[in-house]
Amino acid sequence: MTDSLSEQMQEKLAPILGRVPSGVFILVAGDGQGKRTGMLASFVQQASFDPPQVTVAVNRSRYLNDWLSEGSPVTLSQVRKKDPSLFRHFGKGFEPDADPFDGIAWTAATNGLPQLTDAMATLEGTVESRMEAGDHIVYLVTITGATAHQDPAEFDPYVHVRKNGFSY
Repeated sequence: MTDSLSEQMQEKLAPILGRVPSGVFILVAGDGQGKRTGMLASFVQQASFDPPQVTVAVNRSRYLNDWLSEGSPVTLSQVRKKDPSLFRHFGKGFEPDADPFDGIAWTAATNGLPQLTDAMATLEGTVESRMEAGDHIVYLVTITGATAHQDPAEFDPYVHVRKNGFSY
């Protein structure tokens, strides 16, 4: 866990912090050289109405951090509650040279990156800035487009609630 908290405080905080709900998305980005990847992202939160912006936290250990900088295009496909197949597929992670979209239904978003058609919807955006936050890097993404892959009135998002606020 963390060295800055006492063991007693960690035990109290872990189950409470773990109950903070977060949406489940597939974050897709490219390296600028033609490679692209996707990863399960559960630390995604709306941050602004005008302009529409979200924050996305990525663990420092992910190579995807090397691909994300100011101006980088991304897509965020929102996972459906009753279809955890995207969760399972992207939750395992991929090496930089692997094709994470093999066998996955997708179409190109306006920014050229995959939007996953088995998701509820896909947000397109551009990284505005980044900030270091402990063991994660938080990216501020301005939303530039959106595609509903099903009727928005029927959206039932996959919401992640952890048992322990110190691990996935």
